[in-house]
Amino acid sequence: MIFARVGEGRPYPDHGVTASREWAAIPPRQVRLDELVTTKRQLDLATLLSEDSTFYGDLFAHVVQWRGALYLEDGLHRALRAALQQRSVLHARVLVLQD
Repeated sequence: MIFARVGEGRPYPDHGVTASREWAAIPPRQVRLDELVTTKRQLDLATLLSEDSTFYGDLFAHVVQWRGALYLEDGLHRALRAALQQRSVLHARVLVLQD
């Protein structure tokens, strides 16, 4: 199993962190792929296979930790690419939300 669960949508409250500058303030850390819950069910294959898919935007995936779960908000293509390369971890910026 690649992910803990495949979800649809964001079950956590709006956190208001939208600007790249705000995400960049969160230091990246390693996250196990099998601990992630996706927030998207579909992925554009062209995005996944593109050589320069990380050229624009953050190089790290964005994960939201809420109620003990890790939700992959942005970076599904990075996570799948890591899995295809047989890696079990992903470098991500993890935003911790409190109840």
